[in-house]
Amino acid sequence: MNRLTHFKQITLPFFVPIAFACFALLPTAQAVVPPPDGCYHNYTTAEGCNALQFLGTGAGNTGIGWYSLYLVGDGNFNTGVGGGALALNTADSNTAVGAAALLLNTTGSENTAVGTDALVFNDSGSDNTAVGTFALFNSIAQGNTAIGADALLNNTTGPFNTATGFAALANNADAVGNTANGALALQSNTTGVQNTAIGGQALQGNQNGSHNTATGFQALFNNAAENNTATGYQALLSNTTGSFNTASGDSALHSNTEGSINTAIGQDALYANTTGIQNTALGVDAGGNATTGNGNVYIGYEMRGAAGESNHTYIKNINDTTVSGGGTDTVTVNLSTGLLGHLTSSRRYKENIKPMNDASTALYRLQPVSYRYRKEIDATRSPAFGLIAEDVAQVNPALIARNAQGQPESVHYEMVNAMLLNEFLKEHRTVQELKSNATKQEATIARQQKQIEALTAGLQKVSAELELGKSAPQTVLNNQ
Repeated sequence: MNRLTHFKQITLPFFVPIAFACFALLPTAQAVVPPPDGCYHNYTTAEGCNALQFLGTGAGNTGIGWYSLYLVGDGNFNTGVGGGALALNTADSNTAVGAAALLLNTTGSENTAVGTDALVFNDSGSDNTAVGTFALFNSIAQGNTAIGADALLNNTTGPFNTATGFAALANNADAVGNTANGALALQSNTTGVQNTAIGGQALQGNQNGSHNTATGFQALFNNAAENNTATGYQALLSNTTGSFNTASGDSALHSNTEGSINTAIGQDALYANTTGIQNTALGVDAGGNATTGNGNVYIGYEMRGAAGESNHTYIKNINDTTVSGGGTDTVTVNLSTGLLGHLTSSRRYKENIKPMNDASTALYRLQPVSYRYRKEIDATRSPAFGLIAEDVAQVNPALIARNAQGQPESVHYEMVNAMLLNEFLKEHRTVQELKSNATKQEATIARQQKQIEALTAGLQKVSAELELGKSAPQTVLNNQ
């Protein structure tokens, strides 16, 4: 026995007589004419052919209508208004307003049914609320709420569902924990559990898909899969078997049928995608041209991309924005992880620092080429110049970047530039040494030239003196 039931059993028999005693103490008023029908025992009111016919010890019952509360017996605090309302009921605290409302209820308690044939087949289910013609018509479960004609119409054993709107969850049979708010919302659901549909025809075609959330007219209209979230008019409208998709915005992922793990935020985002998986689009019409490609990222208004492409990334304004400076303004992507960041040259990020020395001589084995990109890469097919990653890998594998699959993808041109600088500096040092040696040689030659000139001057002087000695006259004495 729960506390609420215990409270009712203790308090109601105590307070009800007190309440009626208070009525007896009120000033005498003029009696109504004609007088009401007989004052039945235990605060009971009955009006209609065989209403409350088999009332036993039950208290606080009201039966108005043909055979209303016919078999109530010892049941308490029930209200049946309408022909056949609660006709077979023997339980407590049920309210039925409408012809045949809760007609077959026997032991179910604390149910509320308002409308013709509302909760008509419920027999032992408790804590249900049905408001509308044929609402919860076939249900025998507990904890359901149906507001609207044909809401939860065919539910039988499924508990804890909430349906608000015409034919909302109309075909639900035994599924648990669904919420439908809107005309025809989750109309076709039979066995899908824990779905939430808010909006006319939201998740209307879903039968056995579970854990879906649709907010908006015809959101996830044709869905038959699981774990999808759609917010907006016709968001994920065509989805059938695609799972783990998120669409937020009018017609986001509108054409998706089998694609899974997609995220589209913005009106018409990923509109044309049908079977593509793991795509992300942020912005109005972002990824609007994508159809079957996988793993794409589109960020920005009308960054549509191309049909069928895979593993592409488009970001609005990057190609139109110029920045000044360097360092942190240079952005790069780690091809193996997809991590986006800036290049750094600070010592605090590096280790095992040592001179490059002759490692840069690998440059002399590189083979620069001219080429054109294929049309799907560059529609203009403009001539280009550079290196081929596979060829560079054969010279020095450290000079190439590889993709997530380990394939050569591009060349680390920043490393090539550093190696070019190293070779330039080596050549510069050689030239400087040669210049230094040439300067020394020139000085030596100058000194030698001066010595030669001095020797030459000395020789010339000696030669002149010799010539002078040869030309002097000699005198011979004759004594005869």
